[in-house]
Amino acid sequence: MSYNWRTNVDIETEIVIARPSDVVSAYAGDPSNAPNWYVNIDSVEWKTSTPVRIGSQVEFVAGFLGLTLRYTYEFVELVPGERVVMRTQQGPFPMETTYAWDAESDGSTRMTLRNRGEPAGFSKVMAPMMKPAMRRANRKDLAKLKALLEAQSA
Repeated sequence: MSYNWRTNVDIETEIVIARPSDVVSAYAGDPSNAPNWYVNIDSVEWKTSTPVRIGSQVEFVAGFLGLTLRYTYEFVELVPGERVVMRTQQGPFPMETTYAWDAESDGSTRMTLRNRGEPAGFSKVMAPMMKPAMRRANRKDLAKLKALLEAQSA
């Protein structure tokens, strides 16, 4: 019997938020707000000065699968109101995270959250279990962001 132990992780999740794209992108694109809507992020520490720009570095402390993770993202692409791409090379799971915002015809915003990376070491073995856990976490995070932003307009 043959097993396919493909270890690349590429998770894309999206949600429609009943708020204009400039509001959604400004809030979600500011790393200081991450602990408010990311279920697993406990804290954020800027390693460079604000605001976000290409080269900005932000350290996140998160809990995932019972572990405390500390990692620094660097912002590598920034198109205000449209897309943010940040990467970390630290730890056993180098990751790239992309946020994309698309305005819908009714004034709401479709936000896409994409995490992709190549686990190494023990994380490589855990990748098949990490994918569904990451997908669930991303859905919860986007649902929390939606509830938070939509409540602000009420």
